[in-house]
Amino acid sequence: MLTLPALTLVQWLSPAFPTGAFAYSHGMETAIASGVVHDADTVQLWLGNLLQFGAGWQDAVLLSVALESGEYDRLDTYARALAPSAERLQESDEQGAAFARTVAGMTGRDLPARMLPVAVAEAAAPLALPPADVAALYLQAWVGNLCTVATRHVPLGQTAAQAALAALGPLILTVSQRAATAGLDDLGGCALGADMSALHHETQEVRIFRT
Repeated sequence: MLTLPALTLVQWLSPAFPTGAFAYSHGMETAIASGVVHDADTVQLWLGNLLQFGAGWQDAVLLSVALESGEYDRLDTYARALAPSAERLQESDEQGAAFARTVAGMTGRDLPARMLPVAVAEAAAPLALPPADVAALYLQAWVGNLCTVATRHVPLGQTAAQAALAALGPLILTVSQRAATAGLDDLGGCALGADMSALHHETQEVRIFRT
């Protein structure tokens, strides 16, 4: 049965929650401008690689370890050190600060600004949900936001974008379940195309998104 803590987390991770996620493309704007991402298949491939080898996996592990250990200060520092570019740091830092500020305002808790996965973990800890479930909802929201980027700027039809998101569902669950039992030593990955897109975005002349 669906519980109130689960509904609370769904609310916090929904597109309506004021983190400003719509303003960030995670470097995808550059990938679209260059033609690397240009249709539903390449959107799904791009996002699938991010989930398995890039920031999706990294964030899911950091979130899960933070939920289990409660070492928020240490893991926030770790998350900042792992950011491969200035814009990736900006993206996670600004969204995490907005997330913590809003949850703190709603609950009266003292939640400092942190990188997004650590901010979500600290806020969600009292909900006592399984780490794999928290990670899955986090990744679903994260990938869903990037699908809206593709919808507007590839451009994809809404149905095609939602079909791509639905097709990534099994992978989201697999990555979340793996991350729930992973440790910091499991953070290795390689998503050089996405990292280079994020770096190139910093000097892209025409930019709609902040990252």
